[in-house]
Amino acid sequence: MDHLSYKTLTVNKKTANKGWVIIDAGQGSLGRVASEIAKILKGKNKPSYTPNADCGDNVIVINADDTRFTGRKWDQKYYLSHTGYPGGQKKTSPRELKAKSSTLLVERAVRGMLPKGPLGRELFRNLHVFAGSEHPFAAQQPKELTLNI
Repeated sequence: MDHLSYKTLTVNKKTANKGWVIIDAGQGSLGRVASEIAKILKGKNKPSYTPNADCGDNVIVINADDTRFTGRKWDQKYYLSHTGYPGGQKKTSPRELKAKSSTLLVERAVRGMLPKGPLGRELFRNLHVFAGSEHPFAAQQPKELTLNI
């Protein structure tokens, strides 16, 4: 036999079958919801998954106001950032971050679960987070997805 009867298919940006998905952020705790969102953004829920290509779906996250933490993480957990100046380290609790913008909590959790580098930045552009249940992507006909968490 001089040829293979099968070929491994790899997906690239042009051949990726990308869809639109809606996820309600109030379905579970923040970390569990964020890990499922990261899997969908990366495309790991599809049989045509390719690790080095953007083959995941576009994800619309609604009700970011309803995010939950377990235990006393609202007050005990801290996000660290640095201004770049000596002594410029800042600590922010999730309660303070939610008061600023509730979408930042979901965005920050999902960004930490995506790959670091150019592919991760490209995947993160496919995430759209909204505080309430209204979103401007009705024309894309997104599918409602319930998570099993």
